[in-house]
Amino acid sequence: MGESASEAIWECSDAFAKEIANMRQEGGGHYKDLKIQTWDYIVANDIGYLAGNVIKYVTRYKQKNGVEDLKKARHYLDKLIEVESK
Repeated sequence: MGESASEAIWECSDAFAKEIANMRQEGGGHYKDLKIQTWDYIVANDIGYLAGNVIKYVTRYKQKNGVEDLKKARHYLDKLIEVESK
């Protein structure tokens, strides 16, 4: 049998909440003009915390903090390499 009414409502509510979250930007507009939101890409591809932060910082560096964001991405990448090398 199909999903219950409450499951359908939650599914619609979750989809709506995602769209609302994507419509606003906290702390600047550095993600607004992207073709896909970085967090949507990370979640859709089941990318973990460390790799997700690499993607986040590399994606936004030109619009936000320049080389500082690239250094942050490298820091997360270094930790990811450390973890994956064990």
